[in-house]
Amino acid sequence: MKFKHTSVLLHETIDNLKPKNGGLYVDATFGGGGHAKYLLSKIETGTLVGFDQDEYAIKSAELNFADLLQPDSEPRLKLVHDNFSNLEQDLVKLGYSDGIDGIYYDLGVSSPQFDQADRGFSYRYNARLDMRMDQSQDTDAYQLVNTLSQKELADILYQYGDEKFSRQIAHRIVERRKDKPIVTTFQLVDIIKEAIPAYARRTGGHPAKKSFQALRVAVNHELDVLQASLEEAIRILRPGGRISVITFQSHEDKIVKKIFKKYSEVEVPRGMPFVPDDMKPTLRLENRKPITASTSELENNNRSHSAKLRVAEKL
Repeated sequence: MKFKHTSVLLHETIDNLKPKNGGLYVDATFGGGGHAKYLLSKIETGTLVGFDQDEYAIKSAELNFADLLQPDSEPRLKLVHDNFSNLEQDLVKLGYSDGIDGIYYDLGVSSPQFDQADRGFSYRYNARLDMRMDQSQDTDAYQLVNTLSQKELADILYQYGDEKFSRQIAHRIVERRKDKPIVTTFQLVDIIKEAIPAYARRTGGHPAKKSFQALRVAVNHELDVLQASLEEAIRILRPGGRISVITFQSHEDKIVKKIFKKYSEVEVPRGMPFVPDDMKPTLRLENRKPITASTSELENNNRSHSAKLRVAEKL
């Protein structure tokens, strides 16, 4: 079992954490473990806890990182099959209740998830509508497409996918499912193509791209859990600890930017001679503008084109 995935902004993400020997680090989105492998190569001692809600990714990691998972007085790697929204409680269960030295997120869907046709993430393969990162959860894309109202569907497509033809697509979905349920990815692709005017389908990539992205975000509650997890991560970071977040969508980047701003800026009343401790900022931004991929990475990894990395340090 191989989980092949080329890590984006690999060195920039890990080097900015400034990993140190004996530290405790968290990989919130383990995936294929590319970032994890590089981080562990930078330190001789210390532990990395890898989170992933995708059972396939965890099982693959158990095989590919078996040498680092052996019981030891100080294990190099521990894996947690869970969503990163449960970050703090899972760390406490593992016995880590006194904070972490660094954490990083590589958001979005990994290449293997797209390439596994039966997962229903991709408009390129015909499969049952699914899109669940955590296969144990009940709600999938099939349920959303076949049960939500026209307005609810339109809102999802517009808010999470920036789909300007969201109303037309939602209307066509509701009309089509009156005859029979919409079961497969290709059925949904055909409906989307019918709803989008011909002139608009000629440019801007695949016509179903935005709708599939929006449904995936909704199925997995990606934006809600991201915000909750970032708040938790900042709270449990030790002083001097760092957080790195790679985003691929404007919605994700806005959340990261907003939360980093919330904890790095303070409003001091005019005339106050000094800033009280309870009003001092919690974070210091390491980069005002997001870090993006180098020219060489852009040439070798197409997924890096939309990647943005933001880094902050706990004060």
